Amino acid sequence: MAIAIKESSLWANRKCLLICCAVGMANMQYGFDSAAIGALQAMPGFLKVFGYADPKLPSGYGIDKTVQQLIASLLTLGSFATSLIAGFFGSYFGRKPALWAACLLNAIACAIQISTTNKPALYVGRLILGFANGFFVTFSNVYTAEASPAHLRGVMVAMFAYWVNVGSILGSIVVNYTKRSMTKSSYQIPIGCLYIVPTILCIALFFVPESPRWLLYRGRDAEARRSLEILRGGIDQTDIDLEWAEMLRGVEEEKKALTTAHFWDMFKGVNLRRTLLCYGMIACQTASGIWFLIGYQTYFLTISGVGRAFEFSIVSTCLGFLGVNCGMYAMRHWVGRRWILIIGAVTCGLSHLSSAIAATVRSPTDPVTGKVLVAFTCLIKFFYNGCVGGASYPVATEVVNSQLRTWTVGTATSIGYLLAWLTSFCSPYFINPSELNWGAKYGYIWAGSNFLCIIFFFFFIPEMKGRTLEELDEIFAAKVSARKFSAYECRIKYEAERDVKGKVEDVDAVSVHVDDEKREEKTV
Repeated sequence: MAIAIKESSLWANRKCLLICCAVGMANMQYGFDSAAIGALQAMPGFLKVFGYADPKLPSGYGIDKTVQQLIASLLTLGSFATSLIAGFFGSYFGRKPALWAACLLNAIACAIQISTTNKPALYVGRLILGFANGFFVTFSNVYTAEASPAHLRGVMVAMFAYWVNVGSILGSIVVNYTKRSMTKSSYQIPIGCLYIVPTILCIALFFVPESPRWLLYRGRDAEARRSLEILRGGIDQTDIDLEWAEMLRGVEEEKKALTTAHFWDMFKGVNLRRTLLCYGMIACQTASGIWFLIGYQTYFLTISGVGRAFEFSIVSTCLGFLGVNCGMYAMRHWVGRRWILIIGAVTCGLSHLSSAIAATVRSPTDPVTGKVLVAFTCLIKFFYNGCVGGASYPVATEVVNSQLRTWTVGTATSIGYLLAWLTSFCSPYFINPSELNWGAKYGYIWAGSNFLCIIFFFFFIPEMKGRTLEELDEIFAAKVSARKFSAYECRIKYEAERDVKGKVEDVDAVSVHVDDEKREEKTV
């Protein structure tokens, strides 16, 4: 009798999907804040408090590049710090306590930013909010990767991009309605909205089971089994038994190969390859140029002479949300992770290049250049979110060693935040009219970095669609090349099937024996 896990539908896994949606909602914070803080820099009410009067500018106010750099980059720096310690925190305390800690830090940060008119206090608030976001992003994605079934992991972890875009849309809409106010409420309302998601998440976590794989590695087998059954509610019991057997074997093999899980283990043996792939994948998010657009899109369009920059920012963000949905569908039904990443990098690279060429051929503030800039910005948002953004965390979370997942993903996320901070810090020098004033010519840099991403995706990223995390551990341990990943036959899958089959046969044998005894009693 052959036993295999059936690829059940999203509806059959609706309980797991709902739980992963609740946890993934944490990523809304980063999207909302990034859209809001980028728009605040072009908002008179905010600039009146933290900027300076300048009648030459369209809004009547300007902002010092140092203030620009700090309010954008300190959030990233704070996220870098907490992502870096995520491995230590997650190894000992688990995923849920980390998310609760993030909710608390978020509340403190928002209170500071709403109440202050002092720039140093604003910087402190931005840094603490970064601490919260580091834990939100790292642990929500690690949890989703560990909780979701293999054939739906790409879709469920891709909800990172889904929620970031929902947050960006809502953030853009809120600042669009508060932008004309000359009072402090113009920026206090958007910042106050950052209380909503953590409040919902904080309550929802009471009904969310801890990661079954984390519990298993901590030796809490009974709790791990109960957590898996909650997550797989509505799924056939045989499928749950098979997944459980594979998890047990995977943990057993991991503990044989790696008796302890410490920071430096990420860089030893076959784990070095996995760590570098994870780091490279997260670095490609920044290389796409998306953090520049997230942080400075509204301001960038405004100084490029584009009218209705706030409205265009909302439109491009909505197209990004549409891209996420298209990408999630394509990743599950049409192509795997590898090719969707390549498609995204090619399209983003060509779009950046086209914008830069348009600004070179014509004046950067020419109306035609503005239209080209808006069009290609929309294309970048659509294809980044549908391809690179949607597939980056599924790849980054599944490519790493199961026992070292929080260490590796946490440090990779911290590197991503460091690169995003570098982008936030350096971009004003390129685009600010008082500095280099490159405008859309800045796209030449991002076009080059996208073409480097294409090379990385093509030669080094393996196709991992449909593989369980335990199967991936086995394949990497066997040192299989990226080209041969899809064809590799895993031993752990058949051993798990054999274990479950043996248990089923034992149960059948006992059942037959009991039936025989009953028939004998009736005969007597």
